[in-house]
Amino acid sequence: MSRIADRFAACKARGEGALVAYLMAGDPDAARGRTALSAVAAGGADVIELGVPFSDPMADGRVIEHAALRALAGGTHLPEIFATVRVFRQEYDTPLLLMTYWNPVLQYGIARACADAVAAGVDGFLISDLPPEEAGPWLAAARPAGLDTVFLLGPTSPERRIRLVAEVGGGFVYCISRLGVTGARAELPPDLFTLIDTIKGFTDKPVAVGFGISTPAQVAEVCAHADGAIVGSALVQTILDHADGELAGAVTAFVRELKAATQGNAPTASK
Repeated sequence: MSRIADRFAACKARGEGALVAYLMAGDPDAARGRTALSAVAAGGADVIELGVPFSDPMADGRVIEHAALRALAGGTHLPEIFATVRVFRQEYDTPLLLMTYWNPVLQYGIARACADAVAAGVDGFLISDLPPEEAGPWLAAARPAGLDTVFLLGPTSPERRIRLVAEVGGGFVYCISRLGVTGARAELPPDLFTLIDTIKGFTDKPVAVGFGISTPAQVAEVCAHADGAIVGSALVQTILDHADGELAGAVTAFVRELKAATQGNAPTASK
């Protein structure tokens, strides 16, 4: 198994869900972005999604969109991100995947992106706008390199898409909780747990839920049904709110609070 799959398995063995934490690389600037990344790992995140800034983040709400623009203004692109991961790997072995759009990878070069990612210590990619039906060239390079490719499934995903993601995806399945863009929400969708059950009916891979998960209570509720909870916008906002203060302490404390909510929570026997 990959380092990502191993971490999900370890969480399951302990009877807890996995916390997947998203932050934008290079936000609010390069130095503080590196501080935030280390703080997320220190706080106990089980898996880290490190965002690759892109000028047209169609799946993201205002919080992550603005983070991407700040990172781009500071000159953050794939070479700088790989350098950040190399430094991160000197201290932390937390599984880490890059969450990106297809254009930055295509412009960088598929083979080059895979080689440089592995050399830096990246464990996988989630390419938001690359559907599995069109991912052949990417998978042909990523699989031999040992990189997981995480795909998205949502409320409108047909059975054929779910089956295909179960077959070709790696690491875990990213379940989008609702239609629309990323961003904190006050409540979970009423049909979310039915969606999780449907996906789990087609795969033994871990299923983690994102889009709208922002509080410890929501993390606990999700982890009672899914294998993990993904928190993004709330963490990105926390980084911004404390960028000029005790950034590391605030981020670590927030991640610890979220991780604590996964403990003692695991999918029920019927899931």
